[in-house]
Amino acid sequence: MARIAGVDLPRGKRVDIALTYIYGIGRVTALKILDSTGVDWTRNIDDLSANEVNEIRKELEQHYKVEGDLRRDVSSNIKRLMDIGCYRGLRHRRGLPVHGQRTHTNARTRKGPRRGAVGKKK
Repeated sequence: MARIAGVDLPRGKRVDIALTYIYGIGRVTALKILDSTGVDWTRNIDDLSANEVNEIRKELEQHYKVEGDLRRDVSSNIKRLMDIGCYRGLRHRRGLPVHGQRTHTNARTRKGPRRGAVGKKK
């Protein structure tokens, strides 16, 4: 089993799909990484040699910010917005949508389940 950036890549999947299990890598980035390292994207993760896995690992360490470093940066950016008290920071603090979406009827993902109106009977 290949382990890159602290993540066990799933067995039996294509290399480009398996790389997306790493936080911060999507399909396009995975294909760019494989293109720069010269690994064929149609191969399975089980078929890679240790040398090819090391090439991918080296490419990630040198040119990309993934997993822990990326999570730390994102959380520090959100914390900075909350500390300076800007509008986006207030929305993060209150757990509401940040990018201008409507909240009258939607935004259940950010707001959580509906709380029933108390005392509305009768």
